Amino acid sequence: MKMQIPFAKRTLANGLDVIVHEDHQLPMVAVNLWYHVGSKNERPGRTGFAHLFEHLMFEGSEHHDHGYFPPLQRAGGQLNGSTNADRTNYWEVVPTGALDLALWMESDRMGYLLPALTGQKFNNQRDVVLNERRQNYENRPYGLAGIALSAAMFPPDHPYHWPTIGSAEDLLAAKLDHVREFFQTYYHAGNASLSLAGDVETHQAFELAEKYFGGLPAGPEVKRIRADAYLSESKNLLMEDRVELPRLYISWHSPAMFAEDDAELDIVADVLAHGKTSRLYKMLVYERRIATDVSAYQLSREMAGMFQIACTAAAGIALPELNAAILGAVMELGHHGPTAAEIERGVAQTEAQFVYRLQTIGGFGGKGDQLNAYNTFVGDPGFFDVDRQRYFDVTSHGAAAAVRRWLLKAPPVSLSVVPRGRRDLALPDASEVRVS
Repeated sequence: MKMQIPFAKRTLANGLDVIVHEDHQLPMVAVNLWYHVGSKNERPGRTGFAHLFEHLMFEGSEHHDHGYFPPLQRAGGQLNGSTNADRTNYWEVVPTGALDLALWMESDRMGYLLPALTGQKFNNQRDVVLNERRQNYENRPYGLAGIALSAAMFPPDHPYHWPTIGSAEDLLAAKLDHVREFFQTYYHAGNASLSLAGDVETHQAFELAEKYFGGLPAGPEVKRIRADAYLSESKNLLMEDRVELPRLYISWHSPAMFAEDDAELDIVADVLAHGKTSRLYKMLVYERRIATDVSAYQLSREMAGMFQIACTAAAGIALPELNAAILGAVMELGHHGPTAAEIERGVAQTEAQFVYRLQTIGGFGGKGDQLNAYNTFVGDPGFFDVDRQRYFDVTSHGAAAAVRRWLLKAPPVSLSVVPRGRRDLALPDASEVRVS
């Protein structure tokens, strides 16, 4: 059964891709803008800029030098944005009558943000980001684990070595001229993709896109970043934290987004730790009661991925016992593969996620967002069915081969996060790691 999102696409003379999906069920339009820039486009010593601009772009532009939320919210709209390693996106979902307002505001901050970017705004939003870093990472239990794992998985000059939020040291050292240069390099029509989904005629949508964005400059060419990474040997790390229970993380390098074995490892993650019938949950939490939770993910990104298993020990349980059980389950899966029932369950869960993304026109993960994602990463907004078919093609033999290739034959990074003063609960011979 086809599950496609009907669309039309044009590219303006300045390089801006415009994608339109008509959906007249409600008098609403989703405006969705992706810039093909994330933390991977930064460099050592100047990290956190992409995420910082996610904040700065809500602070006003030359022709609307005020906050972006009030006028759109007064018009009955919702709006937000996000940044990751590979892209930055902004979206609004507005009543049809407010579409011009949303497009005008998006175009103004694309073309005219820098004249309104003052030192005061820069300093205020830098403080906001530093506070966000403290709340979400430094002061959150296990919050620094992800940063420690990425730093261990990728060398210091690799674009995935540092976190999207950046280092506190780099943010404090950043100058206004540095971030202006970053904006000029990446936030322009030639490096962006705009989708309009909802109650708008296709021809009208293209006319509006031309009206508001057609006169903006294309900007400099953005060259695609390529970088390889591998581990020559396993790493065994230790972090003491303000936590009550120890937690074990095991990470391997894995395929990039949409690459060979990416879908297979998605299904493997489901088989291992998605739901109460998954292998690791059933064994560790339900039967042996040596863990309180367990999760597994194929974290695929544009250049490379990480396959990660995380497990929190039950009270009184040391992490070596969890480690042995987890690696045993991974080895079993690599030798014999998942059962037909397990693959069917994993595919059904994936299919449910695809269906969920079709339920709304906008926001995070809605139809407009999905069209933009495919356009940005593979150049084809209609990649939906191709993406979906990858999971229907997964076999037990293929999944087992992916486990052997990526998990059994490759060294992992293991991280023990233990309560302060309880190094005895960690994996033996672990090296302490500190994150600043």
